[in-house]
Amino acid sequence: MKFIKCILFCAVTAASFSEAAEVTKPLPVHAVGRVVQESVDKNQTQYTYSWPGIYFEAEFTGSTVDVKLNDDQNILQLIVDDQAPIIFNKPGKKTYSVNNLPSTKHRIRLEKLTETQSSKGVFEGFYIPVNEKVGKVKDRKHQIEFIGDSFTVGYGNTSTSRDCTTEQVYETTNTQLAFAPRIAKHFDADYQINASSGFGVVRNYNGTSPDKSLLKLYPYTLNDNGVLYNGKWTPQIIVIGLGTNDFSTKLNPGEKWDNREALQADYVENYKAFIKSLRAKNPNAYFILNASKDYNGEIQSQVEKVIADLKASGETKIDSIFFSGLEYGGCHYHPSVKDDETVAKLFIDKIEANLKWWN
Repeated sequence: MKFIKCILFCAVTAASFSEAAEVTKPLPVHAVGRVVQESVDKNQTQYTYSWPGIYFEAEFTGSTVDVKLNDDQNILQLIVDDQAPIIFNKPGKKTYSVNNLPSTKHRIRLEKLTETQSSKGVFEGFYIPVNEKVGKVKDRKHQIEFIGDSFTVGYGNTSTSRDCTTEQVYETTNTQLAFAPRIAKHFDADYQINASSGFGVVRNYNGTSPDKSLLKLYPYTLNDNGVLYNGKWTPQIIVIGLGTNDFSTKLNPGEKWDNREALQADYVENYKAFIKSLRAKNPNAYFILNASKDYNGEIQSQVEKVIADLKASGETKIDSIFFSGLEYGGCHYHPSVKDDETVAKLFIDKIEANLKWWN
């Protein structure tokens, strides 16, 4: 188990649940992202997750907090009082104790870094000794939802090489350093990242898994298509970046589109329908559609068609960002952390110039 001590006076220990040294009580958890929340008993609530960028927060006054994990699939990080993160790589079912903190008010945050498309993890809560004081994280005023593919996930964004094995992609994907959390944290906004690498609007990368698409994955809380998402989530801004997987490769024999024009038309119609469905659920949200100017401008031109058609049908709360000049130094020519910073700045500047979007 690898970890980074968060501060000099903060020690981290691991113990099984049966080895807990003290009687504890749960902290109220601010869980953000799509999770299945279940009450195990009156003293324990657990949160099952699979989408990228999930995070959990709590506040307390005291010197000790336990973090109960049940995840052998992901890399997670724990942040105490904005100090250096403690990294957990596939921790499994463990209780991690943060000890010897000053007996003052503290904020603790657990973040999911990696992408898991076919597996799940469980967070079993934050706990403090019964003599410590329970706090509560206040709801943030702003919410942003990000919908996309590997660019939004942060696929291999911390890699120092474009050549990566599957394991290296896993190890170097850090969604919390991707452009989406950077934007949200700049505005102190809660965020959902509903994105999946390789998936598009109507076509996935190189035509794989033709029975699936991001639009078909989107309605569900987890990646098993078992529970429809119906959370209390009202984003003021919805950022969508879809199209790279639809258009970045040539059509293969046997795919359902006879030619590029048919693919483009299918993409535009399904993308418009998707945005209209989001509008029905989010009547006041502003949409920002984004795409790369690369790929001979094909993705950009199709996104522009989507926006033009929606505006012609009466949509008024929609804008776009098209980017270029990225170094694509991440795994398999994906955006690097430096690229994420560049893209995040484009959005931050756009939103700051249109602060009415928060109303």
